[in-house]
Amino acid sequence: MAQYTTHEFDVLVVGAGGAGLRAAIESAALGAKTAVVMKSLLGKAHTVMAEGGAAAALQNADDRDSWQTHFRDTMKGGKQLNFYRMAELHAKEAPDRIRELEEWGAVFDRTPNGLINQRNFGGHTYPRLAHVGDRTGLEMIRTLQDKVVHMAAEIFMEMTITHLLKNGNRIAGALAYSRVTGEFHLFKAKAIVLATGGGGKAFAITSNSWEYSGDGQALAWRSCAELLDMEFVQFHPTGMVWPLSVRGTLVTEGVRGEGGVLLNKDGRRFMFDYIPEAFRNDVAATEEEANQWVAEVAVGKRATVRRPPELLTRDVVARSIRAEVQAGRGSPHGGAFLDIASRRTAADIQRKLPSMYHQFKQLANVDITKEAMEVGPTCHYMMGGIRVEAETAMSTLPGLFAAGEVAAGLHGANRLGGNSLSDLLVFGRRAGWGRPSTRRRNPRFQPDQQEIEKAIADNLACFARKGGENPYTVHRELQDMMQDNVGIVRTESELKHALAKLDEFEKRVANLSVDGARAYNPGWNLAMDLRSMVVTSRAIAMAALERKESRGGHSRIDYPDYDKNFANVNHILSNKDGVMTLRAEPLPKVSDDLKQYVEEA
Repeated sequence: MAQYTTHEFDVLVVGAGGAGLRAAIESAALGAKTAVVMKSLLGKAHTVMAEGGAAAALQNADDRDSWQTHFRDTMKGGKQLNFYRMAELHAKEAPDRIRELEEWGAVFDRTPNGLINQRNFGGHTYPRLAHVGDRTGLEMIRTLQDKVVHMAAEIFMEMTITHLLKNGNRIAGALAYSRVTGEFHLFKAKAIVLATGGGGKAFAITSNSWEYSGDGQALAWRSCAELLDMEFVQFHPTGMVWPLSVRGTLVTEGVRGEGGVLLNKDGRRFMFDYIPEAFRNDVAATEEEANQWVAEVAVGKRATVRRPPELLTRDVVARSIRAEVQAGRGSPHGGAFLDIASRRTAADIQRKLPSMYHQFKQLANVDITKEAMEVGPTCHYMMGGIRVEAETAMSTLPGLFAAGEVAAGLHGANRLGGNSLSDLLVFGRRAGWGRPSTRRRNPRFQPDQQEIEKAIADNLACFARKGGENPYTVHRELQDMMQDNVGIVRTESELKHALAKLDEFEKRVANLSVDGARAYNPGWNLAMDLRSMVVTSRAIAMAALERKESRGGHSRIDYPDYDKNFANVNHILSNKDGVMTLRAEPLPKVSDDLKQYVEEA
């Protein structure tokens, strides 16, 4: 019999970013025995990379803002594919979640009259992002983890969940292994909250770090929970492009929010050439108008003119930079120049963007108070993920919940910057709150012993296999294949090629060999992660092939325009006896009281 340690909890939270910690806080506050399992260390979460701020209609920087305007902006940015109810709840509840975070000790930047300050960001009508310089996510994680460690929640660090376990058609537990010792752990739980983030490590150029291997999406799909909108992957327009060792590292949208402009190799401000018709009334039509906006914002005035085109939605800006590069007008290393030095004083830059100043100084030997940055698109965020209910964040598998980037529905075809941090708070809380059936008074379902034994055997098979493939070689080739065929722009032939290659990668991942002991074994860790990456990559490619149009984070060269046949359609990915299948479903009907704002969007 396989050896493992057993733990029993009411609620198991997988992931310790903002969504996971907020879920654990809520669950523990309701009296449920709660555990948080994380792949890395407490405080080492992708939430810290969300530097610009958290979007909430607090009305501190502009009293014209409202939850209705925030809802409309979210729907417009998501190209109408958002789940209306999720966008409504998010816009309504975000201000209270930010104020709650402040009550728990978060230290935000302040307006002259002492309120939480808010900055401009792409796609937002008014300055809406509550921020702490360009370190907002770090402050959020600091505050949430300080709160959770003072509650009745157990913390398990450096532990990877490899299998979800069921009893009949509901969740019963999860199998994990310690990355430190290699020992297995069985978690029995009445409810599991997945808060594992995205899957950007399947792409060669990404802002994501090693943890982001699509674990939550793959775990949910293997357990027969449904995935939604997986074709929509956001390529953030501004990642570092040089030196190669830091290629893809995020450059916060806050640089553009503070007035930074994008220039091609000729020094021309090119974003005026790429304003979509739908946004003509939202952004400045001339450089003079855009410069006036920068001047007003720089001195803390309420902007009286339209915002610059650099603050268009991320999908638009990313494609615009790529178009300049393809036309031969890119920067020396295949990107564009982002200039803040000519727009703000050195003191302002170091005060407002301290992380960016140090990042470029240390990693690229560039002083952004004197020089422009070289930036280009980088795989950043997945709008698709696990299909969940709006009110409870429960998946289609009873007892399994999801929140944050791993969950789908809120952002539609494209996420607005700043919505991710408030999403974590709003739906992290709702996932921890869950349904009454997950509360402490209900019985715990027992996982099947044979299922546990089989899961452990699957995890150890690569040690017994001799002459198999090297996980690092397979990973590098998978990343290159996904970058080339399922990247920022796509074609039918490339997507079909990707799906054929993924059939091969599935076989190669099943034939991996790993040497050494289980403790501190990075090769074994990567072998486990690759199983998730292949599932998540297949879901992205399959949904992208089916959507024969361009919308938000999904761009098809062979279908460059919107298609009304896909305007109200979500793609659902299911598990039918181990085979991934896709079906189209219409969006839920919008309520009468929200129709006005949807039509405006």
